Amino acid sequence: QVQLVESGGGLVQTGGSLRLSCAASARTFSPYAMAWFRQAPGKEREFVATINWSGVTTYYADSVKGRFTISRDNAKNTLYLQMNSLEPEDTAVYYCAARTFVAISRAPPEYKYWGQGTQVTVSS
Repeated sequence: QVQLVESGGGLVQTGGSLRLSCAASARTFSPYAMAWFRQAPGKEREFVATINWSGVTTYYADSVKGRFTISRDNAKNTLYLQMNSLEPEDTAVYYCAARTFVAISRAPPEYKYWGQGTQVTVSS
């Protein structure tokens, strides 16, 4: 069983930055591919970024490419999402997720464990 706890959300102005963290309880965090998803009010959950077990391979949604950076520290069992140049369209609840495979995936059903989410609000 893996428990995921996100933190770092908040209110920021357009053009600002936030860094989200996701702490995992698993003793064996490193074999899992991880990802960030987000869900805005009235919309479906959408893929943001994913990273493989070693941190070498990453993949981003086109809407955040060049602005967001996903990373992980396996020694600390923690996943990160650095968000720069934030836009009002980035406003959503952000979720971290873990799958029990080393390879990355963009599909929510591929992820077995989910955090409770952290709110990010970008004001114009």
